Amino acid sequence: MNLKQLKYFMAVAEEKHFGRAAERLGIAQPPLSRQIKQFEDDLEAVLFNRGRSAISLTQAGERLKERGLAILSLIEDTRLEVRRIGQGAEGRLRIGFVGSSTYGILPNIIKSFRANFPQINLSLIPMNNAQLHRQLVSREIDVAFARPALEDAEFAKLKLRDEALILAAPDTLDLGGRRKVDLSSIRDQNFVLYPEFPRPNYADYVIARCEEQGVVVVKRVFTMDLQTALSLVAIGEGVCVVPESVGTAQRNGIRFLAFDPPLGTTELSLNYRIDEQGVHVHKFVKIAQSVARQPLGERANPPR
Repeated sequence: MNLKQLKYFMAVAEEKHFGRAAERLGIAQPPLSRQIKQFEDDLEAVLFNRGRSAISLTQAGERLKERGLAILSLIEDTRLEVRRIGQGAEGRLRIGFVGSSTYGILPNIIKSFRANFPQINLSLIPMNNAQLHRQLVSREIDVAFARPALEDAEFAKLKLRDEALILAAPDTLDLGGRRKVDLSSIRDQNFVLYPEFPRPNYADYVIARCEEQGVVVVKRVFTMDLQTALSLVAIGEGVCVVPESVGTAQRNGIRFLAFDPPLGTTELSLNYRIDEQGVHVHKFVKIAQSVARQPLGERANPPR
């Protein structure tokens, strides 16, 4: 059975007349009659009772008509659904992100995208950079918010923000009332670093920035993510170097201080595959570009 045969059968079944069915299909009656006879032979079932002045459906024909209506309806629904997904009107988008991005621009991008494309389902998956890279390669995610950018010849990168590195310190740490801190003054503290594996990663980036200022991080406490690192800081287990946006959220037990001299910056980027054809991804990147041009805290709603 093929779709052409089914459409020919449905026309005859609905018209109850070969001549009218042929006219409706835009073909001559003899070829239609031959097609129906071949269809019956293929199915090994008689579909029509053929009389001198009228035709009627056999029991097999009645069942095929019922199923045919459902099949053609499903095909049409599928065609419309695929078209809407292809046009970006519905579907899904899988977003991987590093935890620190939730303190800065990521929420604004998500809000703006949802406002413009409410029918697209978003899957938000926290990961470290290594996981982001692996799953973007294998197409298990569609876009990745990474810090630093993912280095791969197959990826395109949109730079979103450069953020200053700041210090998250326990509020019990005596800094003499200063609002800024010299890195050398805390060199004997435990440095809470994340993630521990795989390497290289953000922890290695922080260690390198410290070494550039002549401070070797000796006392290292590794954990797997930012939230755990902040929890350890809050209970006095050490200090942690974090992106500036993290300091915008007040947290009990922690003070956020700028470095003087500055320790450097960290880049947040949106990464996606160069060969990506999905319209959802390109719409998301367009929204991200628009939001990135806005002052942090504002929301962009570009035209659909």
